[in-house]
Amino acid sequence: MRILAVSDEECPALWDYYTPGKLDEYDLILGCGDLKSSYLSFLVTMSRGRLLYVPGNHDDSYDKNPPGGCENIDGHLVEYNGIRILGLGGSMRYRPGPNQYTDREMEKRVRSVRHALKKSGGVDIVIAHAPPKGIGDLEDPAHTGFEAFVELIDEYKPALFLHGHTHLRYLPSFPREQKRGETRVINVSERYRLEIPDRPFPAERAGELIWRTRHREKEELHLPHSTKDTRIRFWKAGVFSLMFVSRKRTPRPSPECLVPYMGGAVCRSARSAARRSL
Repeated sequence: MRILAVSDEECPALWDYYTPGKLDEYDLILGCGDLKSSYLSFLVTMSRGRLLYVPGNHDDSYDKNPPGGCENIDGHLVEYNGIRILGLGGSMRYRPGPNQYTDREMEKRVRSVRHALKKSGGVDIVIAHAPPKGIGDLEDPAHTGFEAFVELIDEYKPALFLHGHTHLRYLPSFPREQKRGETRVINVSERYRLEIPDRPFPAERAGELIWRTRHREKEELHLPHSTKDTRIRFWKAGVFSLMFVSRKRTPRPSPECLVPYMGGAVCRSARSAARRSL
């Protein structure tokens, strides 16, 4: 599989001076943050493969203007043509703003995908914005790496750990590639070309992005206008919700029918109100 990894700086050769066919050789494009939304949209439009990305510490505009045609895999484990890819965007917190974390917060993010990593048998590629602690990072607070990434590499031993954040244009003597055990840690600032061995996968799933972690947005709960049954629905999105639907055919207001369910203990007053409505 041929992969193009990009980060931090838009490459003029792939944008301003793009010529048709320049991206045809790549099966997958990986974005490691701090890139214009329009740039990522352009790359995925001109290529024949998918583009997966994580946000950097300067990508606060993605919420209002996300890259069209691209997949944000921040905090998720996905599989593409047999390759398992984990996304962990953001940098060390050094100022107010989104996409910044303390080392403890990043450690918590890594723990949140452990179950998916175990079920999938590990991970092949990690894409991040910030580097691991002591491997391609700097000493200033903004460009310090995460110790949680070092622990992730030591435990799961991915073949590749791709990151940006430390611009090589300003650090010409800085090594682009380093190693931690068997893991290649690569700074993909601007662009970097990779080729990795193909992995076996079902032919019918070629080109499909398989999400190994829950990624769909929390859906709104709508109460039916008439029903004979009392149904209990559980839905996990950070917290659980317990919904009672009245046996009566007349619609009930949602505050009386939706009861918060936290850690197995239902609020007594809310439960009593729900029972009175049945």
